[in-house]
Amino acid sequence: MADPLGFIESHLARFRSELYDFLRIPSVSTAGEHDGDTRAAAHWLAQRLTDVGLTAEIVDTPGHPIVLAEWSGAPGAPTVLIYGHYDVQPPDPLDEWSSPPFEPTERDGRIYARGAADDKGQLYMHIKALEAHMATAGSLPVNVVVLAEGEEEIGSPNLVPFVQANLERLACDLVVISDTEMFAEGLPSLLFSLRGLSYFEIHVKGARSDLHSGNYGGSVANPGNALAAIIASLHDAEGRVAIPGFYDDVLEWDAETREQIADLPHDDEAYRQELEVPALTGERGFTTLERLWIRPTCDVNGLLCGYTGAGAKTVLPNKAMAKVSFRLVPSQNPSRVTELVEEHLRAVAPKGVTVELVEIHGGRPWKAKLEGPAFDAAREALEEAFGTAPVPMGGGGSIPIVVDFEEQLGAPALLLGFSLPGCNLHAPDEWLPIDNFEKGIVALALLYGKLGA
Repeated sequence: MADPLGFIESHLARFRSELYDFLRIPSVSTAGEHDGDTRAAAHWLAQRLTDVGLTAEIVDTPGHPIVLAEWSGAPGAPTVLIYGHYDVQPPDPLDEWSSPPFEPTERDGRIYARGAADDKGQLYMHIKALEAHMATAGSLPVNVVVLAEGEEEIGSPNLVPFVQANLERLACDLVVISDTEMFAEGLPSLLFSLRGLSYFEIHVKGARSDLHSGNYGGSVANPGNALAAIIASLHDAEGRVAIPGFYDDVLEWDAETREQIADLPHDDEAYRQELEVPALTGERGFTTLERLWIRPTCDVNGLLCGYTGAGAKTVLPNKAMAKVSFRLVPSQNPSRVTELVEEHLRAVAPKGVTVELVEIHGGRPWKAKLEGPAFDAAREALEEAFGTAPVPMGGGGSIPIVVDFEEQLGAPALLLGFSLPGCNLHAPDEWLPIDNFEKGIVALALLYGKLGA
């Protein structure tokens, strides 16, 4: 019988074909019209886990189902909980895709499809790594729990209650997550941090209805103008968030971590050109990578106000709305940020309008020291698979469940991702390198072997 790595090498074409079937399912968790598709993706995933040799089931929640699979045939070996998500972001705007978002397409060594990188492609790497061990040895080197949810893109509202209700069943020695990226092409990485999230809608209400801007302009408050003033109040001239108390809980990072960040092969000018922006901006006194990983931010994610069709319509809108997100760093807490934002809005809201803050979802930031046998095993596995030692890096995005896993299960989290910067996560033409998909399976198969040893 072939070894696991030989098995992977001889089945790569099939692995990609299976992944493409997974990617064709439009499991958009934010859209009710895709509820059936999301459930179909859960059933598809559970069947693949069953095919590998795990015991899998669909667990219903008040929202989208959870897929839970288990294998406990390695007495004395550690138990690894593998977490991922099978839901995806909406594909809009459709006209900016070069190929249909739910019809996987290979171009220039890349797999283009919604969910290719976030997170179906990365989750499926784990399943194929497990299959390689089961097919060649008839067993796994570690005990495994696979937990895949369908609500990560909407803040995982039902995952924490599920974890709390199933602590014994989910008990593990290590949580492994692949929902992040490598630092650069050919340069694998281990994550030492993730930013948290506070996401809101700011609603501004004015008159009883839209008004003629000539007949009423100048006599009543314009919600559009008011919202613009509120948004302008969120930052100061130094690029810092201007909400009083916002930085009170922000921890200063140690010099060693900042030196590691400074040593990474990052080029600001290349980064600027890749994004096609005239200049890079951000909080003064910090480098681009520090701004991305270890500093908090505030950003407008969407605006809705007044007439936006062709031509002119001279109207005073009676309402305006902005979607605003705050990326948080240790030891900021989303609940405290909500209180601070509410206080700030009360202080800056212009007269003549009412302002309402609607909390959408949030998650806490995460920080880790890359020390211990699990991280050593991951370093070795990544270097063997990619031919290069991994580098430490932070993550600018958020995976809210990581902190909850560590607190509830008492197990450290190991985050190793295989997408790349510029993979267009949450944007049109999302892609994943074929080479990373294939080498990622090898790295994970090696990781499980080393953890078992």
